[in-house]
Amino acid sequence: MEMRETLARKVAWISVLSNILLTLGKIIIGLYGNSDAVFADGIHSAADVFASIIVVLVIKISNKPADKEHPYGHGKAEVIVSEIIGILLFLVAVYVVIEGISGFFHEVETPSFLAMWVAIFSYIIKIILYRTSLRAAKQQSSKAIEAIAYDHKADIVASIAAALGVLISILGERFNLHFLVYGDKAASIFVAFLIFKISKEMIMEAFDILLERNINTEILQDYMDIVSEFQEVKRIDRLRAREHGHYVLVDIRISIDHYKTIKEGHDLSKAIKRKLMEKNDNIEEVLIHLNPYFSNDPKS
Repeated sequence: MEMRETLARKVAWISVLSNILLTLGKIIIGLYGNSDAVFADGIHSAADVFASIIVVLVIKISNKPADKEHPYGHGKAEVIVSEIIGILLFLVAVYVVIEGISGFFHEVETPSFLAMWVAIFSYIIKIILYRTSLRAAKQQSSKAIEAIAYDHKADIVASIAAALGVLISILGERFNLHFLVYGDKAASIFVAFLIFKISKEMIMEAFDILLERNINTEILQDYMDIVSEFQEVKRIDRLRAREHGHYVLVDIRISIDHYKTIKEGHDLSKAIKRKLMEKNDNIEEVLIHLNPYFSNDPKS
């Protein structure tokens, strides 16, 4: 758990520092280089800074063990962060699209080549950050780090779109194609769409987890297959599981022969729990309820 927290903090701080540099570069160059797309990308990076700082603050909370007030642990703190980041990105998308549309109703100045190079540089940096963050998120099953990774993913396409928008505007002026001059404005709207798409995915996923939606049916089937390997289990009456941030909680109801002793039932439950957790390292808890099984049971 300590290693997980250390890695999460490292990823978050790298994200904070890199996004501060990119934010300053894109906002300053976007303003002075007359590029709405690059400026919008800079606003997005500013949102990333805020999101990464939130993650740094919440990682310690999410890794706390279960206590009297929170018997299921604190894992959902990461889910709440993911939800906040998603909402933040949605607001950024709304702001960018409003600014982009308004740009079509007044005369525009052609962006500079410097704005394009800043966007390309951001694209390269974000690819590196996305891959390293996603790898860390999968290794540690962290929703908070995953949120940072998807934030970088939105930046990847946004940065290349901004670069193309600037290039199209420059070419439009050079070849006297007036409609192409608005390429930068169009690119800023496209950037807003990409940001919105990522924010929607993050908000919906976090919302489902907070409402304790059952996990993927394929994963549930894997759990059922493991439980079915025990010959003492005559029937699986119910099996459900829910994500609780970076870990999973499993509830099982099984039927065993009615003449089994309490100790035999206890030992079986313990064996099932151990095997499930050995094969799935993200399972934090397994609660098993035993029902009596009769050979003439109409359900059997």
